[in-house]
Amino acid sequence: MKKMLQTDLTTGPIGPSIRAIAIPAMVGIIFNTMYNLVDTFWAGRFSTESLASLSLNFPVYLLAMTIGVGFSSGTSALIANYLGKKDEVSAQKIYFQGISYALIIQLILTIPLLFLLKPIFELMNADAMVLKGALLYGYVIVGGSVMMTMNMVINSALSARGLSKLYRNVLIIGFFLNLGLDPILMFGFNIGDTVIIPEMKESGIALATVIIQLLSALYLLHKARTLHLFQDARPKDFKPLKSRGLELSSQVIPGMVSFMIMATGTFVITFYISRYGTNVVAAYGSAIRIEQIALVPNMGINTALMAMVGQNNGAKKIDRITESYRTALFYGFLIMIVLLTPVLIFGRQLIGLFTDNAEVISIGYTYLLIQGITHFSYIIMAQSNSVLQGLKRPGMIMWTALYRQVVAPAVIFTFLSIVLGMRENGVWWGLVIVNWSAALFSLYWTRKKIKQAALALTGE
Repeated sequence: MKKMLQTDLTTGPIGPSIRAIAIPAMVGIIFNTMYNLVDTFWAGRFSTESLASLSLNFPVYLLAMTIGVGFSSGTSALIANYLGKKDEVSAQKIYFQGISYALIIQLILTIPLLFLLKPIFELMNADAMVLKGALLYGYVIVGGSVMMTMNMVINSALSARGLSKLYRNVLIIGFFLNLGLDPILMFGFNIGDTVIIPEMKESGIALATVIIQLLSALYLLHKARTLHLFQDARPKDFKPLKSRGLELSSQVIPGMVSFMIMATGTFVITFYISRYGTNVVAAYGSAIRIEQIALVPNMGINTALMAMVGQNNGAKKIDRITESYRTALFYGFLIMIVLLTPVLIFGRQLIGLFTDNAEVISIGYTYLLIQGITHFSYIIMAQSNSVLQGLKRPGMIMWTALYRQVVAPAVIFTFLSIVLGMRENGVWWGLVIVNWSAALFSLYWTRKKIKQAALALTGE
């Protein structure tokens, strides 16, 4: 039997270990963000309505990713804990079960979401042209969401081991493929009078994503087999088991519900700002992608932090968890200073890459300036969630998300944007209040759970 690849994160210095995992992950996520910027760029070149159509689909895209995100983080956390215990057999079994459950649930939930697309867009006040483009994109992206889920769950075993370079390579290659596929599928391709590829408009952008996700999943599956992560696997190992399903649900459901609530929260934001016109929706869709430029590198740290916490929790090394959390927050702050500054300075020019509409640029830049105040709150919340997931105590994640994405916005957005008449700026300032209050609670709760884990270990 060939030895399965194992990366031990329970020994050695914390900082270098986090950087070794985070930097490749950061590079990959940066390219993935540029991937989304390419989609936005071509949509903006097509029309402002097309840009608004993609903006309306942002929460739909998040909903389509919910199963994959939940199972990816949950399965990865369980695998990391088993690796910390040196129980490779259980790590492998939970991996197979995670893949099976994720794909089954994704297929089940895709069908009703397809039927809900039109009512969702109509609820967000989409006019006829925007609605048509939104449906063209939405049907394809939701229909192909199983490919995104496959990608993320296959990568969970690699992530748990701190192996972030393979997924980085997938995201880089995907970006370059998207550069070519987007314009070809959106505008079509002719040779003389012969139509080789018909014009697909917004659905062409979505189809490019589905094709790339399929190729990426096949590549990751091949690499996972090469690294012996599927060694001795038999068909019956993928048959869903109740015991493993219960184990997975305790980790997966909080993360999945949290991400679903986040998608719902994006609907909430879009619902409030859509009353102020297509330009505001287009501005939000453009600006939020620019905002991601400064945020996405921290996702690499989140990946590293979950692997570190998971393995060290399994090994019962709580002091390394505390140090990892503190180090990750420090790195997150440094990255924020380096990346947020140019985003705020050159925000107008960056939004101008997607549209030449002066009002859209002005509204989007105002959003970026206000959100600069709340930027570090996102980092605190994301890293706190990674720690809670790695500790196998993720329950509060979904309750915090419910407060941050639905309950508090419904009250604060209404008061600021409607009652006080601040329009879209009321939503932007409301985000500052909501996110910082949630971040401070997340920081408190995570520190409390780390202390509880330490006390439980002492009690043993």
